[in-house]
Amino acid sequence: ASDASSSTAAEGAVKIGGTGPLTGGAAIYGNAAKRGAEIAVEEINALGGLQFDLKYEDDTHDAEKAVNAYNTLKDWGMQVFLGSVTSTPCVATSAESNGDHIFLLTPSASSTDVLGGVANPLTGTIDVPRKDNAFQMCFMDPNQGAASAQYISEKNLGTKIAIIYKNDDVYSTGIYNSFMNKAQELGLDVVSTTTFTSDSQTDFSVQINAAKSAGATVMFLPIYYQEASIILTQSQAAGYEPTFFGVDGMDGILTMEGFDASLAEGVMLLTPFSADAEDERTQTFVSAYQAKYGETPNQFAADAYDGVYIVYEALKAAGCTADMSPSDICEALVGVMTTISVDGLTGQGMTWNANGEVAKAPMAVVIKDGVYVTPEN
Repeated sequence: ASDASSSTAAEGAVKIGGTGPLTGGAAIYGNAAKRGAEIAVEEINALGGLQFDLKYEDDTHDAEKAVNAYNTLKDWGMQVFLGSVTSTPCVATSAESNGDHIFLLTPSASSTDVLGGVANPLTGTIDVPRKDNAFQMCFMDPNQGAASAQYISEKNLGTKIAIIYKNDDVYSTGIYNSFMNKAQELGLDVVSTTTFTSDSQTDFSVQINAAKSAGATVMFLPIYYQEASIILTQSQAAGYEPTFFGVDGMDGILTMEGFDASLAEGVMLLTPFSADAEDERTQTFVSAYQAKYGETPNQFAADAYDGVYIVYEALKAAGCTADMSPSDICEALVGVMTTISVDGLTGQGMTWNANGEVAKAPMAVVIKDGVYVTPEN
């Protein structure tokens, strides 16, 4: 309910708001982000000192609803905005927060249009002016595309590559464009490129047959896991078994209801977080998450957990207090973001440039026996 806060804190807490798909087809992302953020807030509030009050509003992965959700948070008195969980809504809410001069750090919306000021990889021109209040802590779409091409090339995963992407989705097209640029530079042979839209995302037989006919041994899927699950199911039915390579939107496929997870065996994806990592920070977070919510956290949960801690470190570095206005907090945080370095679940020594982009190393995982593992080679 929109009148209930997700967490309680003492009077004098900094109010942090976020929007995400808490219901609907993309709810696995929004709820994971909300839960990861809640754990971070609980830990920070238990330390004493700076306190947080966290509130998430449902945007159902819809830009118009996200703007309404953002306005609800603004009326509540939000001082820092965690943005929207997914890219299309966050492009809309980042424009609102920029106009209101409220600091935005999105954990997981990866479109370049969230930040603005980033050159289009195809044309070299800047389509959206820089939104100077906005920062990202996930990889931007071009980084994911380029890093995927680099990984496929370096690990010799295959010489003939097929791609299926969603041409009416800013996330999918952004990754596709930068993948193609990098693939060309590296001499990768893309033998089949097919697309789909929101209206045609249930039958992929044409796209699968095109890839199969072209002899592709690797299929790159810069898409979300719902459509990817259908492609995996229909590929198996067609007797086609390339190496499937996805990006962070693939995260969630193993817990998808009604999907045979064994079909995802051997799928590779670039992700900044693996719940199986053996470092103490990850294991502590995974244990806390499992104890509280009865499930294993995905990358979106880790993203939002890190996002809250980055806001915490930035507020401390800037000397901000809960009685400051959102605009004054924004001014102060923008001033320190390029000077801080934060260790998190999704990256060590994360830093930010003046354009709001994060610097951290990507990591690849492969699905083996129904869990993510780091590839041996």
